[in-house]
Amino acid sequence: MSKSKKKSLKKIKGFSIQFLPYSKIRNLDSNERVKKILKIILGNNILILQGKLRPEEETRLIGDTMAMIGHIKNFSGVELAVISGNDKQGFFEKMRNSVVSIITQGDLGAITIIGPATIVKEIKRNPEKIELMLS
Repeated sequence: MSKSKKKSLKKIKGFSIQFLPYSKIRNLDSNERVKKILKIILGNNILILQGKLRPEEETRLIGDTMAMIGHIKNFSGVELAVISGNDKQGFFEKMRNSVVSIITQGDLGAITIIGPATIVKEIKRNPEKIELMLS
């Protein structure tokens, strides 16, 4: 293995990818959800969350992480991306998905990826794939 490959492996050593089903945060209030997510992210984990956060929760998460920059060693924020289902759905399919979202209290047709900016350099999305660029 070349030195450059060894160096790049050392840079990303010590992180893990954690999946969090929506059922684990469904009954939490907004503050508890954000705290749970921050705890996972601060543990040097990339989080794959089933569903997506409410807009106010996403805003709070970003605000909290911005406030932590400079106060927590080696923390430089988060990268966040939401990947939703097909936007080319018909009327009835959109209605069905809306009813399911109301019943489950969340959009289960989406996936949210959140990771520390020290590990996740960039998240690119397009209709065919998700690219997670690590630093």
